Amino acid sequence: MVDKIEHSHLDVGGLSLHIAHIGKGELGTVLFVHGFPEIWYSWRHQMIAVAEAGFKAIAPDLRGYGLSGQPTEPENTTWDDLIADLLAILDSLSVPKVFVVGKDFGAWPAYHLALYHPHRVLGVVTLGVPFIARNIDADTLPEGFYVLRWQEPGRAEADFGRFDVRRVVRTIYILFSRVEIPIAERGQEIMDLADSSTPLPQWFTEEDVDAYAALYETSGFRFPLHMPYRSLPGVISPADPKVEVPALLIMGEKDYVLRFPGMEDYIRSGTVKQFVPDLEIVFVPEGSHFVQEQFPEQGRLKNFFERKIRTVVSVSCCWKDPRSNFLMTITVVGL
Repeated sequence: MVDKIEHSHLDVGGLSLHIAHIGKGELGTVLFVHGFPEIWYSWRHQMIAVAEAGFKAIAPDLRGYGLSGQPTEPENTTWDDLIADLLAILDSLSVPKVFVVGKDFGAWPAYHLALYHPHRVLGVVTLGVPFIARNIDADTLPEGFYVLRWQEPGRAEADFGRFDVRRVVRTIYILFSRVEIPIAERGQEIMDLADSSTPLPQWFTEEDVDAYAALYETSGFRFPLHMPYRSLPGVISPADPKVEVPALLIMGEKDYVLRFPGMEDYIRSGTVKQFVPDLEIVFVPEGSHFVQEQFPEQGRLKNFFERKIRTVVSVSCCWKDPRSNFLMTITVVGL
């Protein structure tokens, strides 16, 4: 089925951006924004499903990732550049409005697209990361916290450099699939937290690792270490941000991000709704950080979109797990 997905390159400000796309778009467009260590391929199942439902699905490799071009000065890239890239993609394809889906750090550009350009966004779905109005305080986490390690110039490069690209991608996928936050002991590196004998999650195959590794062989890790990790201090939100479009947050109950200081309370207490008033929150039992690859629970997602149908305008969107023939129709109004 993946071979049905088409691939193009767009010239955006002199930078070649790779996009995967499928579907005619009679019902509108869904824009998928990946996280790390992902690329367009992370959305393959959802892209095919929404296209079959009548959408056009677009999933770019963000600048510096996969088959997209590398910025000439990667370390100078900002979060605003990512938002500008997404807008340029929409403009190049003559897409006036989208339903945007962001995973992991892709939640930031997805939400900021809605914040600063609400006339271009019908709704936002994020997976694994909620709207965050300010940077997470990492002071209560130990020195071995993976984000702190990867923010340190040269450390991740030396750590990753001990292994081939495939082993690095495989290890990160294993670590990010766990309940525990990846934290190394003193004298230990993040890549030491799993070895080649550690099994993959049952929903992720060695063939999937090959697909990711082939793309990271092309892009390398220089830019992904900058964006998101070393650029996190540059995330800036308005003083009193309000996301006005309908939104859905999907969190796995076993997503390690929930163990970040204050994160679970921020979500479960509803504090996040101070910034995203029209937010529905779904917790997926047994779900990990890669909940879209494990696949969300049918009933809860369907119920959310059926309620939204009564308040906006009508669109259909399917999420299907090809391994279980699980198919759920989502109808979103307003397209």
